[in-house]
Amino acid sequence: MADNDRSVYRRSDGAWVNKRHASDRIATKHGTQSEAEAAAREMLRNSGGGELNTHGLNGRIRSKDTIGKRDPFPPRDKEH
Repeated sequence: MADNDRSVYRRSDGAWVNKRHASDRIATKHGTQSEAEAAAREMLRNSGGGELNTHGLNGRIRSKDTIGKRDPFPPRDKEH
């Protein structure tokens, strides 16, 4: 896991947070998942890129995205 990777998840108090994996503290707190995800994407773009994991209400990862750097596992071309 890279130092700059981030997760967006819902805390027990209902707030959606954006947290860098290598940090003990949250970076930002939001009222909605989309606001927290937008903040995480912006921070990743401004800091050179990384992976963004977005968790659903059940706490499981529902999506992963590479932001601001070359994707190490890009989608395959479906022509062949």
